[in-house]
Amino acid sequence: MKLSDICARFSWSYEGEDREISGLQTFENAASEHIVYLENEKFLEGLKNTKAGAAIVYERFKSLVPKTCAIIVSPNPHLYMAYLSAVFTPKVINSTDKKPIIDKSAVVIPNAYIGNGAVIGANVTIMAGAYIGENVVVGEGTIIHPNAVVYNNSIIGKRCHLLANCVIGSDGFGYAHTKEGVHVKIYHLGNVILEDDVEVGACTTIDRAVFGSTRIKKGTKIDNLVQIGHNCELGEHCIIVSQTGLAGSSVLGRNVVMGGQSATSGHLKIGDFTFIAARGGVTKNVEGGKTYSGFPLMLHKEWLKMQAKLSSFLKK
Repeated sequence: MKLSDICARFSWSYEGEDREISGLQTFENAASEHIVYLENEKFLEGLKNTKAGAAIVYERFKSLVPKTCAIIVSPNPHLYMAYLSAVFTPKVINSTDKKPIIDKSAVVIPNAYIGNGAVIGANVTIMAGAYIGENVVVGEGTIIHPNAVVYNNSIIGKRCHLLANCVIGSDGFGYAHTKEGVHVKIYHLGNVILEDDVEVGACTTIDRAVFGSTRIKKGTKIDNLVQIGHNCELGEHCIIVSQTGLAGSSVLGRNVVMGGQSATSGHLKIGDFTFIAARGGVTKNVEGGKTYSGFPLMLHKEWLKMQAKLSSFLKK
């Protein structure tokens, strides 16, 4: 689709060369056929170095856009991106006529659905009621339990366990807002990647990325009733306990443990070998190798001291 046609659809104007556009992308991964957008000043370096074909920016950032990049000036780049996400979101079904490839050793119980383009590896077990979307890859030895849902384009590694009613690759919870207060859906165009030996508990949801991938690295174990937002990255061998919620773009290092009902506020990093105690609320980057508790989050030993002082005060 031509950039000029896209802009004409929304009555937008642009500066620069007209070109074919295939979709939206991050600054780092964009090529000449992609559009990027800048909402937050902390990503200015990404804008300056992007190889995208077009950029949606505020007026004040025009001078920072690379000369090879067409410019769409917007009073609300995030809202413009939301409108464009609807243009580039693929069809939910029938995006390919390629029949699924199912290894002869795989066991697919009746009433499971496997979409076109899917690849099911050796010794995979897919139980009744499971939904495997189009172009999904399921690695050797993985077990998918009843009524689990794996949305289109997800990649599941070897020896994974997806327990009943979990959802992999659902659309993330993201909206842009008009000045009148109308919520405009952001269609998530990425996917989910589970590396080898990952376990996902019953009724847990892992949202696909806006762009790129939500990634769960090898050996990570996720309990029941966990919410993992779009573009999160969980390091190797993490433990995520029931009712934990990770907001979008949270990045966990390796061997992070998050206790029950703990949460992150998103767009932050938790260092390797960190332990977040139950109901801990993470609102900023956290140094690794330590144990934290409470909200606001603090070192666990400090939290224990505070609880002791509070208990002493209440007894007076």
